[in-house]
Amino acid sequence: MRKRQKMYKSYGRPLFNFFCSGQWRGGIAVAPLLILLALVLNACSTTTSPEVSASAPASAAVRSITPRIATNSQSATDAHTATSYSIKVYFSRLPQSNDNFNAVFPLNRLSPTGSVGTSAIQQLIAGPTASEGAQGYFSEMKNHLVGPSTCTSSTTKLDFTLRLNMKGSTYERGTATLKLCHQFASSGVGTDARATAEINATLKQFADIKKVVILTKDAHCFGDESGADICLR
Repeated sequence: MRKRQKMYKSYGRPLFNFFCSGQWRGGIAVAPLLILLALVLNACSTTTSPEVSASAPASAAVRSITPRIATNSQSATDAHTATSYSIKVYFSRLPQSNDNFNAVFPLNRLSPTGSVGTSAIQQLIAGPTASEGAQGYFSEMKNHLVGPSTCTSSTTKLDFTLRLNMKGSTYERGTATLKLCHQFASSGVGTDARATAEINATLKQFADIKKVVILTKDAHCFGDESGADICLR
């Protein structure tokens, strides 16, 4: 900018005065001077555009579950403590769940980490407390998982795996896939239906999960007697 101002003072102003005074009429060649004047004015008026940078689009990423916090009165809020998240675990209950396989009932729990979906299912498998059991609460997930685990994380045997925004092995936003790592020793259609209702309600309390796919340890659709794996279509 200073260089351009210096050029204007050296050439632009004298040329301006020259033309305004009428001295050019004395036979001096006009064309070269006009060209020089145009170059000087162009240099003074040119500005530099700011550099614009573009970043590459972000790849599709698996989003973390946002916990929905519940107080002891079972009302939902969006707050959490520094060390735990308040969540709900949905259990079957006698006698209601015998008459309606989809009837499940929430009990308050705490998740020690932000992995609230995983923690909720772990506590569903752990089942109700003794006092809750005396009130008729029970978990089909606790009662029917048998045999050794087929899943290992480091040196830990897992009861299940949970993948967010996945339908089986295919990306699908809002869908969670829970794969069992043990054999599920079902005693009939009612058992399968109650287990499905418990898992669905427990996971769908979280805002990021709209749909749940449940797979057996052999990666087939849970409770699908057709063998067609309809849940993966």
